[in-house]
Amino acid sequence: MARQSVFVFLLIAFAVVGLVGMALPAVWWLLIFIVPLLALGIRDATQTKHTVLRNFPIIGHFRYLIEHFRPEIQQYLIESNLDAYPVEREYRALIYQRAKGELETRPFGTQRDVYHPGYEWAAHVTVPAPPLEEEPRITIGGEGCSRPYSSSLLNISAMSFGSLSPNAIEALNKGAAEGGFAHNTGEGGVSRHHLHGGDLIWQIGSGYFGCRTAEGRFDAERFGEVAADERIRMIELKLSQGAKPGAGGILPGPKVNREIARARAVPEGEPCISPPAHSAFSTPAELMEFIALLRERSGGKPVGIKFCMGRVSDFLAMCRAMLETGIRPDFITVDGGEGGTGAAPLEFTNSLGMPKRDAVVLVHDVLTGTDLRDDIRIICSGKILSGFHMIRALALGADGCNSARAMMFALGCIQSLSCNNNTCPTGITTQNPSLVRGLVVEDKAPRVARYHRKTIEGLIKMLSAMGLNHPDEIRPHHIYRRSSELSVATFADLYDFHQPGQLLEANNGKGPFSEAWRQARADRWC
Repeated sequence: MARQSVFVFLLIAFAVVGLVGMALPAVWWLLIFIVPLLALGIRDATQTKHTVLRNFPIIGHFRYLIEHFRPEIQQYLIESNLDAYPVEREYRALIYQRAKGELETRPFGTQRDVYHPGYEWAAHVTVPAPPLEEEPRITIGGEGCSRPYSSSLLNISAMSFGSLSPNAIEALNKGAAEGGFAHNTGEGGVSRHHLHGGDLIWQIGSGYFGCRTAEGRFDAERFGEVAADERIRMIELKLSQGAKPGAGGILPGPKVNREIARARAVPEGEPCISPPAHSAFSTPAELMEFIALLRERSGGKPVGIKFCMGRVSDFLAMCRAMLETGIRPDFITVDGGEGGTGAAPLEFTNSLGMPKRDAVVLVHDVLTGTDLRDDIRIICSGKILSGFHMIRALALGADGCNSARAMMFALGCIQSLSCNNNTCPTGITTQNPSLVRGLVVEDKAPRVARYHRKTIEGLIKMLSAMGLNHPDEIRPHHIYRRSSELSVATFADLYDFHQPGQLLEANNGKGPFSEAWRQARADRWC
């Protein structure tokens, strides 16, 4: 019936124009619009791929048009300051304002429902402590590390050249150089765009990009040559990431241009495959030996591992291997299963991997229970946007934080959610030259540095209000969380933490994971 009504209307219009046109020839110009619409209607009604267009010729196109622009309509006309996941407008605005050096204060109080379950806050004191005059830093590097690194508490999380444009990588690195913090390369290798003065954390993934043989296996000689660069301050071995834990990846051949191929040490124009698992080790003990090899070949630089927490027994097996081999990573970067900047299937992003906060607590707790905590720094990665987010992570057991999305917003990301289709309108997550040119490095690099500085200042101001003299003093009891309208508890009340060495007592540990710990083996994944 809908199909017939459209054609009837067009035929009537055609007839009316024909009749009127006999008296007023100028009316014939309307056929310029009517004839193409009639042709479009015939095409829609006869095609077999789209049911909506077949049943509703012509007018069905409005549905697809609105659907196409739905994200923009939602973002600019409908959403509130607290809407628009994954990152709310309120925090996006905060990052933009800090990056640009604009006024960032808020009038009229919080817009959040402070009585809604999940609301969190930090406890302040009557007499604040004197604020720190210098940015606090942490030293990363255990006993086996001869070249420890003095790290900022907030660094740029892993984003590869290839997933990010050359201009974006260069702006991030120059911002890191200006602000005195570190820039994680992501697993795509070290490109010339990374080498603009910023401290680098070189991430090594299962594809061993930048340090691989022609067959895709780890090349220790090539690794040593690249790692000798003084701008590379730490090495991070990626076991998994929050966006798609347990899955590999592929960069299609057409996207592997000359620069990407050079950075990754892969053939130009051929698919670049990152396998789901590493080939350089197959047991927890072999993982620790590989860490020792990376530390030796890099000249004693700190070496850490990054993962999204999955099966807890696997991490317990790693800890067992640390104790038996005497080899420890210098740091562990904990990523959240809620995902980050990496594109991934919906099943992986929504339903695989432990959320960040739970994972940080677990890693801190198990390392404490196995008496390994003092040797290893914990870095929290995932949706760190403000000073409070950093304090919350430190209260849960982290020593420092990495952020990817906040740094992208500082570059000018508008959360168009087009990161995976090479059409990023801000030139950040695309290799399209016409889009990349819109990102001016000289303008964006200072914004990255400014956002970092302002966020650290926010952290310092909160510490002062909480009566604390240093981030090391933050404890679980400093953060409160509402579980219902009438129920409030601190993180210390909500989480059951191990005492130092509790899992090791007479090889018959007590507390959570004690049975799993007794079953943990260094020679196999449990």
